[in-house]
Amino acid sequence: MSSSTFNIGVLGAGQIAQAAHFPAVRKAKTAQLYAICDAADDLRERMAAVHQPTTTFADYDAMLADDDVDAVIIAVADQFHVPLSIKALEAGKHVLVEKPMATTIEDAEALLEAAKTHHRVVLVGHEKRYDPGVAFAHDFIRDEIGELIGLKHWYCDSTYRYSITDTLQPIIESSAAARRPPGNPKADRQRYLVLGHGSHLLDTARYLGGPLEAIRARLSTKADTYCWFLEVAYANGCLGQLDLTIAVRMDWWEGFQVYGSEGSVIGKLFNPWYLRAAEVQAFSVKDDQYRQPIGEDAGVFRLQVEDLVNAATTGANPRGATAEDGLASVRAMVALTQSVTTGDWVTLDDVTGGLV
Repeated sequence: MSSSTFNIGVLGAGQIAQAAHFPAVRKAKTAQLYAICDAADDLRERMAAVHQPTTTFADYDAMLADDDVDAVIIAVADQFHVPLSIKALEAGKHVLVEKPMATTIEDAEALLEAAKTHHRVVLVGHEKRYDPGVAFAHDFIRDEIGELIGLKHWYCDSTYRYSITDTLQPIIESSAAARRPPGNPKADRQRYLVLGHGSHLLDTARYLGGPLEAIRARLSTKADTYCWFLEVAYANGCLGQLDLTIAVRMDWWEGFQVYGSEGSVIGKLFNPWYLRAAEVQAFSVKDDQYRQPIGEDAGVFRLQVEDLVNAATTGANPRGATAEDGLASVRAMVALTQSVTTGDWVTLDDVTGGLV
């Protein structure tokens, strides 16, 4: 590797690091897996044997003190995202933090302010923005669809997803010494699903349709299924309908339909662990033709790393979700949660605090 190689340290050696971040950094054309940091000695050593980083750390502060580390990936529990990201920024490192960026609006605002203060790139792990089909749809909507009229987006996890992910992901190693937050984060099932899946739904809805202005949500919890239907008002006047269902008795079901004054676009997304590009068709009235991207690179986690490196080294605007996007996603999740409780519309600008 050349002396100009961009060195990344990964904090946390759990499932998301093993399944996504370690191989993504190793495969990235512009980055090197420089360090793995985890408090569990046995897990850290096993991951180092597989992924061959330049060095390892048991202590996060020690990794941040290493001048050769250019950026860190925060791949630990949600509750730790903000304080550990801010620590990295204060040490002069760029940051890729797993979604959700934060669990409260106040924490999200603090991280955004730290990114601005320290002039470092912060990306949030909304990897669906790097799906080439979704990116194509975003660019078509921006450039050719005209005035937005309506947007439907659905994100329905499958009851079969764990058998599928067990097949697609590597065998995940664990350790009894792994550091975990107090309590059981899955105990509040509704909150856990909003943070883990609702964050994806809302970020993709914003990526395609623009800033959200208000949300009205309903929730059904029949048959051990959580089904949220959302009415969404976009700042640009577009009407939105969103569906978050965990889980449907069928295959993974995720997609979108977008209608504009000069065209339309439809898309079908796949279980993200297939690393398969979304199937997208866009129609333009300019030439009365359908357009369909085929054969794109759908290594979304690697593309995310390369986007981080490009933004950090050139100053270019990233395609991925920034700290501003992360804050907007947290606001939307809080608004969703409050609307389910009240049954009323909740304006995102009026949501000034609170826990998802």
